[in-house]
Amino acid sequence: MSSELTYTPAPCFIIEDEAASDAFAREALLDRVMGPGRRRKSSEKLRRGKLASPGLSFIARGREGELLGSVRLWDVAVAGKLLLLLGPLAVEAATAGQGIGSALMRHAIARAGQMGHGGIILVGDAPFYQRFGFSTEATAGLMMPGPVERNRLLGLELSEGYLSGLSGLLVATGRRSLRPDDLRQKDAPLSRVA
Repeated sequence: MSSELTYTPAPCFIIEDEAASDAFAREALLDRVMGPGRRRKSSEKLRRGKLASPGLSFIARGREGELLGSVRLWDVAVAGKLLLLLGPLAVEAATAGQGIGSALMRHAIARAGQMGHGGIILVGDAPFYQRFGFSTEATAGLMMPGPVERNRLLGLELSEGYLSGLSGLLVATGRRSLRPDDLRQKDAPLSRVA
């Protein structure tokens, strides 16, 4: 009787909680991937001067310890109801197609659900985010604090009915950051789309 051995390659990345020491590499990644206009988007107005929601910042790290991707969630509210704003999600261009973005999304959604959050919103490409359950129907009554293409404002209910009938302007509710970079950006002009 022979036993057949199968080879399973080790993953090319791992998902971890972001550490304070990852901040510089994360910001450099976001600048490369999102471009110079990233701080002028409408969704950035909700993040500006705030800290990400506690326990909801994640990175993908490569085999050599390099930062390959990042995603964070932020505390926002509408009509007194607390939500999470996801973004930006960024992955090194050289690692496209390796599933890093999808793994970061699944991890972020799962952790938010485990922590008892009821809903997540984001501004992004519907064809990518629909596979995780995001839709425009969940955000039909929501407004951003700046211009946004309606087909890019997406929501996901973590608790059934949490986003149903919700309408109004999204506002930032998270903890304030004291980092000079966050505060200096407060007066940056908004772009036309988020």
